[in-house]
Amino acid sequence: MAIQLTYRRTNRLSMRIVKNGDVHVSAPVGMPKSEIEAFIIRHEDWILKARKKMAERQAQRAAFYNQLPLTTKAQKAEAAERLQAMIEPLVEKYARVMGVRPSAIRYRPMVSRWGVCNIRNRSICYSTYLLLLPDWCVEHVVVHELCHLLEPSHNARFHKLMDKYYPLWREAKRETRNHTS
Repeated sequence: MAIQLTYRRTNRLSMRIVKNGDVHVSAPVGMPKSEIEAFIIRHEDWILKARKKMAERQAQRAAFYNQLPLTTKAQKAEAAERLQAMIEPLVEKYARVMGVRPSAIRYRPMVSRWGVCNIRNRSICYSTYLLLLPDWCVEHVVVHELCHLLEPSHNARFHKLMDKYYPLWREAKRETRNHTS
């Protein structure tokens, strides 16, 4: 287990476990190393539990994404084709109602995001892994990205737009997280 120490302008020590299981510690500038080491030793039980929980979460996440193999060009193309057949009617439906039009729609095997909206060129990219989610969760992602054509940030206006165009978005977001976390 690696421990990474970072000194910051803060008043207290803090610690977190990152995806690979390493421990990241943030300490106030000037705090003696002996005090930091004592803090880490005091929290060894927490570190072990948190590392175990992180490993379980990562294994669950890997199992989810491994349901859809996207290692070959043919697999990626077939998945993109299936997703396109699913998403295009939703984009048509909501784009017309919302009064927006994306300039382009692409599909890529992204694991860190379900969709990305490029505000500058008004293009949207959807993760081919959306195929693993229930249809209503996919619909939520489509509306979410189209809303970004009206409001780039996740502010109150954005949430009002989501409430207006897809009132079940909070439940869909929760369900989506349940599949991957």
